[in-house]
Amino acid sequence: MNSVEQAVADAHRREWAYVLAATVRVTRDLDSAEEAVQDAYVKALTTWTRDGVPERPGAWLTTVARRNALNMTRRDRTLHAKLPLLVQPDDTEPSEAFEPSGPSGRDTIPDDRLRLIFTCCHPALAEEARVALTLRLVCGVATEDIARAFLVGESAMAARLTRAKKKIAVARIPYAVPAPGELPRRLDSVLTVVHLLYATGHTAYSGERLVRDELTGRALDLARMLRLLLPGERETAGLLALLLAQHARRATRTDAYGTLLRLEEQDRSAWDHELIAEADRLVVAALTAGPPGRFTLQAAIAALHAQAPTYAETDWPQILTLYGELLRIWPSPVVALNRAVALAMVDGPSAALAQVEALEAEGRLAGYRYLPATKADLLHRLGRDTEAVRAYREALALSDNAAEQEFLTGRIRSAGPGARSKPG
Repeated sequence: MNSVEQAVADAHRREWAYVLAATVRVTRDLDSAEEAVQDAYVKALTTWTRDGVPERPGAWLTTVARRNALNMTRRDRTLHAKLPLLVQPDDTEPSEAFEPSGPSGRDTIPDDRLRLIFTCCHPALAEEARVALTLRLVCGVATEDIARAFLVGESAMAARLTRAKKKIAVARIPYAVPAPGELPRRLDSVLTVVHLLYATGHTAYSGERLVRDELTGRALDLARMLRLLLPGERETAGLLALLLAQHARRATRTDAYGTLLRLEEQDRSAWDHELIAEADRLVVAALTAGPPGRFTLQAAIAALHAQAPTYAETDWPQILTLYGELLRIWPSPVVALNRAVALAMVDGPSAALAQVEALEAEGRLAGYRYLPATKADLLHRLGRDTEAVRAYREALALSDNAAEQEFLTGRIRSAGPGARSKPG
């Protein structure tokens, strides 16, 4: 890749959301805005090769994209009727010579980026559609790559994205930041999408690799963007802290052969301690600013894990307390399962097993592979290996990820007949 290609690639990663959000104001149409922006990036390859990379690539791309959009609008005055997107009216008409101000052109268009994010993450859209639209429109990820992440064909994903855009029109979803009274509920939807995106990459549902760095990296970028755009919202700090604390140990979650390593097996000296320190600062600021939300509490738990010098020195009683508070404000069965893991470290596996079996009886986590995996681990610790093997096999049948399958197969061997050493 030559220097110009690299500059265009860097501008695509850093500036796509800025350029697209500003261009939508001209087109009032998602598809035509995407086309105008894509044409601007294509033009950059030839123009920058001839004239050099501009000092402010984002401003250059925005100017060209908006000019493309204006030309498209002039050629087809019926464009708005094809796929309308409700836009807050501007006091002024867009200028062909639009030039964002500031070091990278960012300080004049933050509301446009927020409008784009809130549009993609509107609760009226299905959760999977929200994630896909966010990847495509906010992150600029190619449809082919989104399809690969969701394990569907490119044509199927393209159709899914088209349906989501049409839903925006049919449901008259406004291209706008919610009013202050609506912001908390809508913001939670946005944060949930970003967290789900990270989780999808943190432990891939299927495939050979445990982690998909391209997804975790995009999610982290989005979390940083939201923190920048909404600095007064504590939960944006909480989400960013949570992702940072998890991201800090990404290099140690598997060994050199791709084998999954449990938390107690990971090399803590190889964790990214700068990210851990950043996460801790965000958690402290969020906790001291008022009652914590669910992302801040999850971040506090992740930070305690990351800050423990060794696995044995983990502050499990504090983690158990935090899980209790998290379960109170967010009564999720997954949270209850995670709390049971902490309970096992504080009160022993018997107490935790009772909680896991209660969750199993409820049925809300049916098909969730970590329920039988957790149960199996507790049974193994209690010496009930025949039952443990049965539960491990149940978890194995529910997993499509090769790294997880290999790990669970190893656990079955370790809990199988004759695996425990006999006293000498």
